[in-house]
Amino acid sequence: MGESVTSWSPSCNGSVHVQLSGDATTSDAGGLVLREALDTSGVIDALTYHLVDTRDPLRVRHSLASQLRTVVLQRAMGWEDLSDTDILHHDPLWQLACSDARSLAPLAEARPSQATLSRLITCLSDPDNLDTVHEGLLRLAIWRLSSLPDVTPYAADTPMTLDIDGLPIEVFGHQGGSAYNGYAGSRIYSPLVASIAETGDMVGGLLREGNAGPAENADTWIPHLVQRLMEGTNRDVDQFRVRLDAGFTDGETLRALDSRDIAYLGRLKSNNALQTLASPYLKRPPGRPPETPREWCHDLDYQAGSWESPRRVILVVQEKPDDLLPHAFFLVTNLSRYHYPAENVLALYRKRGKAEGHMGELKSALNLHLSSTDRGHLTVQGVMARNQVNLLLSLYAYQVLHSVRCVMERRTGQGWSLVKLREQVLKVAATFTVKARQIRMRLSGAANKWWPRLLPGIRRLPPLPD
Repeated sequence: MGESVTSWSPSCNGSVHVQLSGDATTSDAGGLVLREALDTSGVIDALTYHLVDTRDPLRVRHSLASQLRTVVLQRAMGWEDLSDTDILHHDPLWQLACSDARSLAPLAEARPSQATLSRLITCLSDPDNLDTVHEGLLRLAIWRLSSLPDVTPYAADTPMTLDIDGLPIEVFGHQGGSAYNGYAGSRIYSPLVASIAETGDMVGGLLREGNAGPAENADTWIPHLVQRLMEGTNRDVDQFRVRLDAGFTDGETLRALDSRDIAYLGRLKSNNALQTLASPYLKRPPGRPPETPREWCHDLDYQAGSWESPRRVILVVQEKPDDLLPHAFFLVTNLSRYHYPAENVLALYRKRGKAEGHMGELKSALNLHLSSTDRGHLTVQGVMARNQVNLLLSLYAYQVLHSVRCVMERRTGQGWSLVKLREQVLKVAATFTVKARQIRMRLSGAANKWWPRLLPGIRRLPPLPD
């Protein structure tokens, strides 16, 4: 311990000598905070209780729980590759944060290798386990909603808005199921991701092939998510709204939502029939236009070719400063005209930008990528299943970070991005010492500003009721 391996002096100051050592230090002290949030949610215990582990018990060295913690916590802290576990092999923080053991035992344990974690992904991708992993993400989101209800800007009786969006993920090589997408200009997978707009929680992710249509599988997946959220939050169906982009307002998806009385609103792709319907309203009022461009909404009834009956369509007409003719676009909804006038529906749709911000944060903070390839005997379906697990585990990491973010927002009264949270609060250096069978972690001075506010909030997080 402390033995010098090499020395280097930067040219800016020859008095500085940089040395490598084997001291028990870490730069990821916040990993223990994330472990506390993950344990309080109970999601790891729930997963291990329901997962099917086909390994020989006599040969098991690392439990499913310890491996799950390793993948989720490392991704949350920015170590997104399975091979990163080898870099962190002797880091005392990661030995403590991921182990099932207590006291000094974790410091003497070996950490799971890249090959072990790869086998974990294969285990989770088994059809008997994949549904459990989906349900675990929902449980994590429901716990976050119930543990910090006063952080989010909505009352208990205010409807939640479930945003559904595609999230193209570029892949490299020829992973099974990926395809070249001309719009993205690369080979991609085309997963669906569902988030709660008002709270920023990610509640579902569904991996699809790169050439999947925008609304493919949405007609069965969205109602299932709404049903599970109803059960987990004790809300009725009329307390949920689904907000859709233009690619999801096809006949099958809207029919599925109508049949379950799920409220929705979404943008319609323009076509000749809609333009003909709108033409009587695309006229400027008499007189000189005001300096501020104007906007009008008109309630109409319209039946597309794939719809079995007319639906409520809202025509939005906008003046543009440099355009001679007004601009128009269309929204479709089953919200009632009485409770949701056209202007209110438009205002609600425009809040979609907040959800898109959450999607962008997911990709940037988690560096979302899917890297399982066609190896050995894996089929296309096997590769897709492994990458489905990778997608869900990244969403787990997002949710754990988001829960700590919400604690910080409550304790500080200011907004936090996930990147700022990680860099200013969680990525803190610490030194470990062992004395009298106690492990002491001494934080660097960088923790003095935020940790005194963070830790009381983490201690007060309640578990999810059974």
